[in-house]
Amino acid sequence: MPEGDAVRRLAVTFEDLFVGRRCRVTSPQGRFASSAAIVDGWTMASATSVGKHLFLEFAPSSGPVAEPLWIHVHLGLYGSWRFQGDGTFTAPPSIGAPRTGPSGRTSGRDHPGLTISADSGGEGVDAEEEGWQAPDPVGQVRVRIATRHGLADLSGPTRCDLISGPERRAALARLGPDPLAPGAREDPVARKRFVLSVRAHRRAVGELVMDQSVIAGVGNIYRAEGLFLEGISPFRPGTRVSEARLGRLWVRFCDLMSHGVAVGRIETVDPTDAPQPPLPGDPEASRWYVYHRTGRPCLRCGGVVQEQLMQGRRLFWCPRCQH
Repeated sequence: MPEGDAVRRLAVTFEDLFVGRRCRVTSPQGRFASSAAIVDGWTMASATSVGKHLFLEFAPSSGPVAEPLWIHVHLGLYGSWRFQGDGTFTAPPSIGAPRTGPSGRTSGRDHPGLTISADSGGEGVDAEEEGWQAPDPVGQVRVRIATRHGLADLSGPTRCDLISGPERRAALARLGPDPLAPGAREDPVARKRFVLSVRAHRRAVGELVMDQSVIAGVGNIYRAEGLFLEGISPFRPGTRVSEARLGRLWVRFCDLMSHGVAVGRIETVDPTDAPQPPLPGDPEASRWYVYHRTGRPCLRCGGVVQEQLMQGRRLFWCPRCQH
């Protein structure tokens, strides 16, 4: 499932390619047809993300004044966006989003459910002269959002709804603080909210940091890596983790996820800890400390990395380093 950094890169992609442009909104699959018809021809006014949730705001391009509406998307385990367009329609390289070629194969393991591509209908082609033609949808496309230069196809999301302003505010109220919100690292209110949320529960902290009402955007990789780097056992009850340690964990999540946005993938290993040359058969050792490294030596203490299920998700940790 895409974590918060990937969804933030999605929002930036929409900001760059769609915001301020009039959009054709359709539902090739048909399941979103009635909602698509409402905003078809409207202008995308903003694209934002909070945790794993993407909000695409649409405002009427002309005619009577109407309240804006939002397409609210949660990709879940199987959702994906695919971007295609002419030579003017390319995502900025700084986003660093996982991409696919025409074969549909993704270029990384971080977010197996996420496909971001900007396939070109002819690099350098003048769209005004050649007239880019949108290809037919591939598979079950829930929503197609198109401009004159390109399109985005959404397939397989857990959630895709057209919502009003009050409904959007209600959705946001159910989410915890987002480590990728502007100024989150230094925000004492967000940090305190996270700390108090964890300490209010006897549940294991490894469960709590995956609870989107406690902290928005952290997924399985960031859980494993953040807890490892702060030396916190994922099995420790929230009530037994000190405020100081949780405050440092909040900052850690902010730093790790911001780095993920900047470089376009999740990588948490300090270069001084990465084995050189890389360990044979262990490509993750250059990127992650414990995630997907079951039975292999901990990069810091040499102990054996462990794995077990926690709430149906694979949990990775080092018993020697985490207490």
